[in-house]
Parts: sequence; structure tokens; C-alpha cells
Amino acid sequence: MKSLKRVFLMLLCVVPLTVFAQGENAVKWTHSVADKGDGNYTITLKADMEDGWHIYVTDPAKAFNPTEITFESGEGITAKGELRLLSKAKFENDELLGMEIGHYEDEAIFEQDFKVEGSGGEVKASVTYQACNVGSCLSPETKDIVITLGSATNETAAPQEEVKAVKDAAGEGSLWSLIIEAILWGFAALLTPCVFPMVPMTVSFFMKNSGSAARGRINASLYGLFIVALYTLPIAVLIIITRVVGGDAVTADIFNWLATHWLPNIVFFVVFMIFAASFFGAFEITLPSALVNKSDAQSDKGGIGGIFFMALTLVLVSFSCTGPIVGSVLIKSTSGEVWSPIITMLAFSTAFALPFTLFAFFPSMLQKLPKSGGWLNSVKVVLGFVEVALGFKFLSVADQVYHWNLLDREVYLAIWIVVFSLLGLYLLGKIKFAHDSEVKHLSVGRLALAIGVFTFVVYMIPGMWGAPLKALSGYLPPLSSQDFVIEKYAPATTSSSGEVDVNNAKYSDVLHLPHGLKGFFDMKEAEAYAAKVGKPIFIDFTGHGCVNCREMEARVWSDATVQQILRDEYVIVALYTDDKMPLPESDWVTTETGKVLKTLGKVNANYALTRFGVNAQPYYVLQGKDGKILGEPRGYDLSVEGFVNFLKKGVEEYHK
Repeated sequence: MKSLKRVFLMLLCVVPLTVFAQGENAVKWTHSVADKGDGNYTITLKADMEDGWHIYVTDPAKAFNPTEITFESGEGITAKGELRLLSKAKFENDELLGMEIGHYEDEAIFEQDFKVEGSGGEVKASVTYQACNVGSCLSPETKDIVITLGSATNETAAPQEEVKAVKDAAGEGSLWSLIIEAILWGFAALLTPCVFPMVPMTVSFFMKNSGSAARGRINASLYGLFIVALYTLPIAVLIIITRVVGGDAVTADIFNWLATHWLPNIVFFVVFMIFAASFFGAFEITLPSALVNKSDAQSDKGGIGGIFFMALTLVLVSFSCTGPIVGSVLIKSTSGEVWSPIITMLAFSTAFALPFTLFAFFPSMLQKLPKSGGWLNSVKVVLGFVEVALGFKFLSVADQVYHWNLLDREVYLAIWIVVFSLLGLYLLGKIKFAHDSEVKHLSVGRLALAIGVFTFVVYMIPGMWGAPLKALSGYLPPLSSQDFVIEKYAPATTSSSGEVDVNNAKYSDVLHLPHGLKGFFDMKEAEAYAAKVGKPIFIDFTGHGCVNCREMEARVWSDATVQQILRDEYVIVALYTDDKMPLPESDWVTTETGKVLKTLGKVNANYALTRFGVNAQPYYVLQGKDGKILGEPRGYDLSVEGFVNFLKKGVEEYHK
């Protein structure tokens, strides 16, 4: 029983690592008024933060986005003394920024005294702050609170609530799409030849060691929890260690490097091709037998330790099939918030472990499963084709980030068309591999899959001539990389005074905006041009490896109304945060720590972090005169109507 408690305590330690704050009501402001007599009043402002969130101190020397509180008093009302800080701040040294950063956790309380002459009136408190958690920072927010002082004020007014509704910079939909995809991959992994044969062995183990049906179900539950922990904990530990050692920015840099640098992308590409060759039957990939045998021997001891080693055996044995799936799930999630890999791996491992737990709970279900045989090898071959297609995505990311121009859109599409055509022929029995069983007749299921695959191929073919292929927008290289497009999008309409500036924008020889839009790729250049033509700036924080950015461009930017507003009402600047283009020395940026940023992506990423406190893409900011932000920035959201309203409100705010 004691060992069982220890297991549950260990699992409870995992739970906090998987908590993801969506940003709703991250900071809630309340205020109260105390009548001190003789026309003296004290206003108290209190910020309550959700678990894991914080705001920065008011001292600009101790925060790159300090909390600012200002008061506008009506006639007859005068502020007395300085603003008092009643909460103790927590200070940590940030190596990236080269400064000691202070922030408030849980709550922050501020007090200000006022003197009221006559009947009193209103005081407007304006609070500007930025809410951050371990994975990201939300856009800066300004909250205006109107407070009545004087005869209408109760002696100790009850706190009045000001609720802040905020939104995740990377988009709530983005994370949920990753979770759903991870769950589907988790269920699909059960059908692989490395995993499926483990099902009867697993059930046999639990029925042999249970002692009773109730005990067997407890053991089955622990088994599922151990599988989840073995997949999720290593990723969580990596994130925790990097955060403790270097802070949020370092963790984000590591995942950015993993998602965009040529080395990991080429390694992933090669690994996927090797796994694909193995799935086709060229050779067998297995972990060292000594490692697997040692784990299996420990599982024979029974008890909770035996259950843990049984779970470890499953993870090790199945790795040759689940490895590329896990890699694909993780690499996609690294383009979002730094906690996304933990969330997606939790989703994958839960879906992967669920069938084993259910079969151990209800062993009679095992009898209804098809027996192992040639169909498993067919599943393996199908996965091999999928691995080839997915592997080229990694090569494509490196190609775009470093501007190698090896894998333009039509080349990438040609590879996918050939790969999935061969897959369709395999499903029809026209292609056979070494370990395939003879296909004497075509089953209905196999025919249905073949029809689906060939339909997908037909869908891709128009893309060779420039069709947008919106359903694949997140996976394909941008349309601007395609040499042959039958119908070009209409060119941007610009004033003659600024046409040369736009057409000769810095870095425009290698970087391009989607849909034929004209714009800039350097913030200073965009600001100078915006001041010249009298338009607000549309800032697009994007990345070559950003799947959600391509989706937004294909599904939202493609709308005629969106394009019209962007062309006619805004000066567009796209800031790529992962581009590896070396900059001339005149464009280098030196951080406060003395670190010199020499590539376009690092300069833009540093600007996004220090100016807006974000490291996720896409992130859209509307900027007016003198750097004024025109409304709340917007992240990943496929609502065209919402995006149009976002742009229109920015224009209205600019002309006020």
C-alpha cells in the first residue's frame, strides 16, 4: 500500500507540468476606496493573477515592460504623496536581457492617497501591464478604472471587479489542432507491427499477476499512467531544466533552434528516410536486445515495479514504430508556446495507452481483435510512404530558412504526387515489397483507402500550376517559391510617390509576401514609408517553419476584403523570426547583455520579445503614429470576419 501511495505521489508531480493556461482572465483587477475623514481618501488597486501568471514591477530599470499606473483627477481632487506598493516582488536575473527582472506573483496591491475639496468627483486610474507565464507573454494591456470620491463614496467600498479577458498569442485553435492530431497519431500507433503484438502479451501479464479482477483493474490503470509518464516526463524535464538554467527566452530559443536550424531538420529528414526504408523491408530497426531483455526481466517480478518495467518494455519495443510518429508530433508543437510539446505528448501518450488499459480492464475485448499477420506488414508499408512524405517537410523548412532554393513548391508537390500515387498502386496490389503477403483479392476497405489516396493525388495536381491548395497550406512551401503560376494575383496598388520604395524594399530579393502583396521586411524602413504615405503599419511576425502562418495566409489573407484593406489602408511589414540570412554589420543589434545579433531572424525575434513580449507566430500588430498600438494584437485565428474587423478597427483608431 505504501508503494502504491508513492506511485500516486509521483504521478501527482506530473500533473502541474501539463497545466496550460489559455489566458482567459489571467489578471483580474479590483479596487476599493477607504474614507480617512476630513476629505482624505485612499484608493487601493489589486491585481489577482491566475496560477502561473505574473505582471512586472513598476520600476523601468527592473522590467522590460513595467506596470504603469497613472491617475487623472477631476476638479477639486488632488493626489497626495507617491504610489505605494504593498506587495513583495520577486526578482530574478535574466541573462538574455542582462538585467534583474522583478515581477508580482499571485497578487499585486497598490495604494494612492487623495485629498477632496468640495463634493468630490471622479478619478480615472489607468493601469498598463503585461501578463506573462512560463511559456509566453500576452500583449500589453491598458485597463481604465473610473472611481468616485466624495459624498457618493461609501466609507469602505466593496471591491469592484474589472475583468481582463485575454487571448493566447499563438491562438487557442492552434493548440487544440495539435492536441487532436496527437490523439489521432496515438491511436494510429496501436496498429503498427511493433505495438499490436504487445496487446495479448500485456493482457496475459495482468491477468496472471492480478490476483483478483479488482486488483487487475488497478494494475491496468497504473500501467496506462506509467506509459503516459514515460512519454511525457522526459520532455517536461527538458523544459524545466532549460527554464531553470536560462529562463523563458532560453527555452524558447532551444525549441526555435530545433524547429528551424538546418542541423536538426536535416537529421529528422534522414531519420524519417531511414525509418521509411525499414518499413519498406530493407532492414529491421531494433533497440539493443540487452536493454529490452533487462527491462522485460524486471517486469516478471510483479508488483508495482513489475508494472512499471512492463510499461518501459512496451515503450522500448514499440520505439522503432512510434519513434518517427513521436518526432513528428514534437517538431510540429515546437513552433508554438514552449509548453506545447508537453501538452501534445500528453495527448499522444494518453491515446496510445488507452487501448492497453481498456483491454486489461475488459480482456474479453481481445477476442474480437484481428490476429497478427500480413495486414500488419501492409500497415507498416503504408506508414513508410507517409514517412517519406512527412520527411520532406523538414527538408523544406531548412530550405526556406536558409534560402537554398532546392525544394520549391512545384518540386515539393511533384514528390508528394509521386509518393501518394505509388501508395495508391500499393493498396491496389500493383506494387509488392519483400515481406508482403499475396493479395488474392481486393477488400472493400483497401479499395476505399485507394480511392481516398488517388482523390488526394488529383487534388494536388492543379497545385503544379499555382492552385492555392488551402487544405495543405501549412505543409507546402509558400506559393511565392513557385516558378510557374498560370494566374498571378493582382498587383498591389500604391501611390507613385512610394512605388519605388516598396518595390525595392530591403531583403525583397529573397523574401516575399503572399498573394502578390507589396510590403517591407525591415521595421525601420516600414515606419519611414508609413510616415511618408500617412498609413498605419500592419506588422506580421511570421516564420518560414510556421505552419499556422501559412494557414492564416491561405485561408484568411486570401479573402478579397482582407487583401483590399491590406493593400489600400496599411503598410505591411513581415518580420521573419527564424530567417538565417546574415545581415550587414550596420544592421546588427547588440542586446543589453552585450550579445551581438547578426541574422535577420534573431534581430526580429529579439524585437518581438523586447517590444511585445511574444515568441510565438503568427502574431499581428497594428501600429499607428509614434509607435502607438491600435488595439489588441491578434494571433492564430481562422475567422475571416474577425480579421476584417480587426483591420477596420485599426484604421478607425489611426484616423481618430
